Amino acid sequence: MISVPIALALAWGLVSSGIVSDLLGLNLPQSVSFMILVLAALFWVTEWIPLYLTSFMILLLQLVWLVPAIDPAAPKGARAPYLAPFFSEIILLFLGGFVLASLLHKFGLDRRLANGLLKWTGTSPAKAMLGFMMASALLSMWMSNTATAAMMFAILLPVAQKIPEGNPFAKGLAVSIPFACNLGGLGTPIGTPPNAIALNFMATKGVHISFLGWMAATIPFMLFFIFILWFFLLKIFPHGGYQLELPEASEGGLSGVQKLVLGIFGLTVTCWFASDLLDLSIGTLSLIPVILAFGFGLLKGPDFKALPWDVLFMVGGGICLGVGLDKSGLTAKIVTLIPEDQTFWIILVAFGIVAALMTTFMSNTATANLLVPLAVSLNQEVGLLAIMIAMNCSTAMALPISTPPNAIAFGSGLLETRDMYRPGVLISLVALASTLVLGAWYWPFILN
Repeated sequence: MISVPIALALAWGLVSSGIVSDLLGLNLPQSVSFMILVLAALFWVTEWIPLYLTSFMILLLQLVWLVPAIDPAAPKGARAPYLAPFFSEIILLFLGGFVLASLLHKFGLDRRLANGLLKWTGTSPAKAMLGFMMASALLSMWMSNTATAAMMFAILLPVAQKIPEGNPFAKGLAVSIPFACNLGGLGTPIGTPPNAIALNFMATKGVHISFLGWMAATIPFMLFFIFILWFFLLKIFPHGGYQLELPEASEGGLSGVQKLVLGIFGLTVTCWFASDLLDLSIGTLSLIPVILAFGFGLLKGPDFKALPWDVLFMVGGGICLGVGLDKSGLTAKIVTLIPEDQTFWIILVAFGIVAALMTTFMSNTATANLLVPLAVSLNQEVGLLAIMIAMNCSTAMALPISTPPNAIAFGSGLLETRDMYRPGVLISLVALASTLVLGAWYWPFILN
């Protein structure tokens, strides 16, 4: 923790002494914004303090350091744009998604869905793996991929433990869960924070995409990645002809409460799909499950406290960081540093590679928070750049530290780092190539 005040003092000293300004050719507001960006990146990478606390640090530094640097006589109202991201439309969207996930989990509908999908697979190892992957991906589209991974591992372990020792297929099954959870998050705006971050910054540039539009843009890629990953895992971890023993799932019909939960889920998703027709934002419509879940008493005080508020604050901090970069003029300055003859394709490739590399070693949310505002500031194919970065932030998964689902799988004791590395690198490369080539051709049709 002592590293934090040292870093803050060093940042203040570098700006106050004019070193940052002289070295980089920045004015005072730009120098301050640059150092806040550096501090945010440093704390997000090192995790010297919790990720959500870094978001509050960003807010505090912008209110007490950046705002006076921009205008020493700034009125109190000048601080409002930095506070707004913490209760923005994107935060409401994620809040609604978290409430739906809490409902599904509390009343056992997530497990029922997973078991229902697995009933279709039988004892074929290849089909069972695909069933686990599809169940994981489908659930991760609508609820936390971390919660999905934990729940799916509870279903997987009895199956994996019956596989004879030394059969590599047990490792393949264990890898398939977190990787499918990571990929499943691509499918909806609420699936993973980088999606919401991309949507927010697209909107600031006048590029709007509906809930259904996002799904149309990403689900084809999600399914393609899942089938490619399935192929890789079957080759890397062969089952050797072993037939699985699947546990029996004895579940009766839906209870009245479960039907009510499904009704709320269906109503919310329908409203999200029809947001353009209703002339309401998906953030506003995301208040529906919040009001109904707590209004009907399905969720109570402890459930409210258990919602992942840290994720909401981290996303808010990233959006707040983008506001500071813009208002200080730093993003405009960065744009001027890019050679005028630089082709958009080179820019696209550069951001894609950087996003994939950074996310391998740090939080995908932190990576998106850093890269998306810089990318959209270029004002070149904003939607294409933002979606591409968001997707590559969620498909880099080569290490146990790359994503929370990876960490859960690694903690099961079934895997070593090398078990994740090979398939993780392969799917990351496939995703990077696909988004750069196919995405650059397909996404403009969706955005237009």
